[in-house]
Amino acid sequence: MEMRPMALFLVASLFIVIIDDFFTTLFATAAAAQTFGGYECTDNCFGHKAGYEWAEAKGITDEAQCEGILVTAPNRTSFYEGCMTFVQDPARGADEDDDGDDID
Repeated sequence: MEMRPMALFLVASLFIVIIDDFFTTLFATAAAAQTFGGYECTDNCFGHKAGYEWAEAKGITDEAQCEGILVTAPNRTSFYEGCMTFVQDPARGADEDDDGDDID
């Protein structure tokens, strides 16, 4: 009979550890997410930076011009988002993410 309270204690302890690990991972992932122009970066923001710099070099001023990127290269979403960021905010620059951290 004394095993039941001990088993219950072990199950409750295990549950607490699992929940703690879950929330630690959840918050660490959310805190680590980088954004560029409000768009989430998948790994780093290199694609966004490249799209922004391309749009800047080409003098892109219309979102429709950025949309052409997805027509010719549908897997270049971050490049497209970088282009859109330039059109929406040409003064922001391409060297930092939204938190002000260098993209390198």
